[in-house]
Amino acid sequence: MSQAKFPFDIPFPEHLGVEFVQMDSGRAEIALTLEHRHMNSWYVTHGGISMTLLDVVMSLAGRSLDPDARAAVTVEMKTSFLQPGGKPGSRIIATGHAFHRSTTMCFCEGEIRDGERLVAKAMGTFKYIKNLAIASKL
Repeated sequence: MSQAKFPFDIPFPEHLGVEFVQMDSGRAEIALTLEHRHMNSWYVTHGGISMTLLDVVMSLAGRSLDPDARAAVTVEMKTSFLQPGGKPGSRIIATGHAFHRSTTMCFCEGEIRDGERLVAKAMGTFKYIKNLAIASKL
């Protein structure tokens, strides 16, 4: 089975092995099959992996509402870790929802699940970058 490509060049999550699932109408979904390299010292998902997934999925959700945006840059993000995020071999799913937007900003929420278990939630604010010259300097 071939893995869907991200609709934009996003090197870091691709390097981690993150799978693009979908984005449309203010919603997005990505997934990651956990490997040893994604673990912390207790052999559960490293918090940085969880935060990366949440950041990316919320940005994608926000960006899906503005086809002219060249990027959606994180302005602020708050994450709550509810329980351990999975062990090697687990497939975690991150979903994002853009619940409000203005002409320049988007407000989103995201969550990560390991099966039915909710493991982390986040809220974030993202700034749309519409000018290609500015986006290329980020």
